[in-house]
Amino acid sequence: MTIDATFWVAISFFLFFGLLIYFKIPQKVNETLSNLIINIKNEIEESEKLRSESRELLDKAQSKLNSANAEKDKIIDQAKKDSERLIIELNEKFHKSAEIKKKMAETKIHQMKEAAIKEIKDTSVRIALESVKKIITTSIDKNKLDAIFEKNLEEAKNELKKINS
Repeated sequence: MTIDATFWVAISFFLFFGLLIYFKIPQKVNETLSNLIINIKNEIEESEKLRSESRELLDKAQSKLNSANAEKDKIIDQAKKDSERLIIELNEKFHKSAEIKKKMAETKIHQMKEAAIKEIKDTSVRIALESVKKIITTSIDKNKLDAIFEKNLEEAKNELKKINS
């Protein structure tokens, strides 16, 4: 039997596998791969857990956003109602104030008219009395004049009292 290169390749092949088995290399590779598989599974489970937590957080955030939008809409609607009510109140107050001012102006005008009429009457009576007094003093005797004057003065006073009341 001649020893050729294939023989030595076969022997080195068996030696290599024998050394691998002797040093328990396949078991160590298997353990390492098992540990890597376990680590990968743990990471996958952790990522699934994180994904579900993030989905829950997203759902909570979405519901909060929806409720915030609903609250915003309620606040805007309430503000619109309040502003409309305020405009109506201000409009009513303005009309009431204008009506009160109009009545006050009418009352003041009426009072001024009455005062003017009274002043005109008083002035007319005074002028008439003075005119009568001058006429009487120039045309009638002093004694008769005093008697007529007293009589007319009393009549004028009575008329003035009737007019003023």
